[in-house]
Amino acid sequence: MLFDVSKNTTDIKHAPARKPVIFIFLSAFIFFLAFNSYFTVDQGERGIVLRFGAFQRIAEPGLNFKLPFFESTHTISLQTQVSHFQLPAYSRDQQPANLAVSVNWHAQEPELQKIYSEFGSLAALEARIIQPRLPQAVKTVFGSYVAASSIQNRAKLNTDIFDSVSKVLHGPIVIESVQLDNIDFSDAYEQSVEQRMLAEVEVAKLQQNALREKVQAEITVTQAKAQAESVKAQAAAQAEATRMKGEAEAAAIKAKGDALRQNPNLVELIKAERWNGELPQTMLPNSTVPFIDVKNQPARE
Repeated sequence: MLFDVSKNTTDIKHAPARKPVIFIFLSAFIFFLAFNSYFTVDQGERGIVLRFGAFQRIAEPGLNFKLPFFESTHTISLQTQVSHFQLPAYSRDQQPANLAVSVNWHAQEPELQKIYSEFGSLAALEARIIQPRLPQAVKTVFGSYVAASSIQNRAKLNTDIFDSVSKVLHGPIVIESVQLDNIDFSDAYEQSVEQRMLAEVEVAKLQQNALREKVQAEITVTQAKAQAESVKAQAAAQAEATRMKGEAEAAAIKAKGDALRQNPNLVELIKAERWNGELPQTMLPNSTVPFIDVKNQPARE
């Protein structure tokens, strides 16, 4: 066997040049392993860790570690999800309407393994669970209300829809709320509702006017009664005053009569007090001097 000295010499010369290449390759491989050995999970989410496609564990929010090449991760949100629906429906009195409904829901943390195993994502869960079941539940409840009642009892209708949706959407999710955002009836029905409301307003206005007139009439009657009572009281007071005045005058006349009977000269005294001292300018024959009755004068001593 011949030994090629020149070839071996060439290999020895190139051997040191391969070491940097191997070092760079090993460094890159180690860096790749280190970079792919950890992952982070945001707050409000959970990580699904799979090993060769099989479920291993649930990763909590924060920094987590995994085996490179062997394990993979997927995140599922626990935050509130909102689903919007536009649903055509009919009321109990056969009035067509378009319903705008929104549903707030979130995944249950203990059910994350089931959610990933059966659905793979929340979008798939919504498409397979919420979208097929919710419309029928909403339409059934809305169909039990007449159109006018669905507007007048909006809060109760919303509560009934929530109860019905919560029953049909049981499972790995929690229904937080169901909102009936809008009820859009046909233009013809809305016009009839507007006309009915105007008629009700007119009736209420007439009733209010009638009530006001009734109250005004009662006020007028009350005022008339009060005025009559006032006139009656004034008449009674005036009659009482007249009676008292008559009694006073009668008493005065009686007192004067009694005084005159007891003292006849009182009349002459009153005449003398009222005489102005003048005698008549003319006198009839055989007449006496007026005013002074000399016969009744007492004799002077």
